[in-house]
Amino acid sequence: MVETKLTQDERYRVAADEFGDAIGRLAYAYERDADKRDDLIQNIHMELWRSFKLFDCRASLRTWVYRIAHNTGASYVHRQMRHSSKPYLNIDDMTDLSDAVDYEAAFARIDQVDQLMALIQRLKPSDRQVITLYLEGLNASEIGDIIGGSSGAVATQTHRIKSKLSKLFKTKTSNKGNKHVSS
Repeated sequence: MVETKLTQDERYRVAADEFGDAIGRLAYAYERDADKRDDLIQNIHMELWRSFKLFDCRASLRTWVYRIAHNTGASYVHRQMRHSSKPYLNIDDMTDLSDAVDYEAAFARIDQVDQLMALIQRLKPSDRQVITLYLEGLNASEIGDIIGGSSGAVATQTHRIKSKLSKLFKTKTSNKGNKHVSS
């Protein structure tokens, strides 16, 4: 717990030390390009430092950090969407991923975590945020506090996303394996 007597810089240092790796993983869910991701991480850290002027310890440090990271990441995605012709997908619309990218070639070069992240990065921002926070170990109540939703709605949304991603992931990895066997 961060004490209310700490300075803004001290609060930031505590949060950065404890959640720096998680911020990096969250940024990876928002941006695949390493240079742009580094900029996003820097922006998250800057917003986190700024936010400690307002931090009153009513929320846990963990919830506060994830809320700031989530809001900064969501703002980043919305800015990117305005400048991009690449559509983001609703989880229910993800049935065939072969239309935009040669995933077989991409998956041949990356490991399973990167494969999952590639699927997550194609999700619309609200689904991406929920599943990323879930993968960081937050429960439905904590995610609801961060994104501003009920824990029941978050639990349902998480279940739907996990189910769909699991099916897509299994399909992609089994198709990849089958094509290598038949070659």
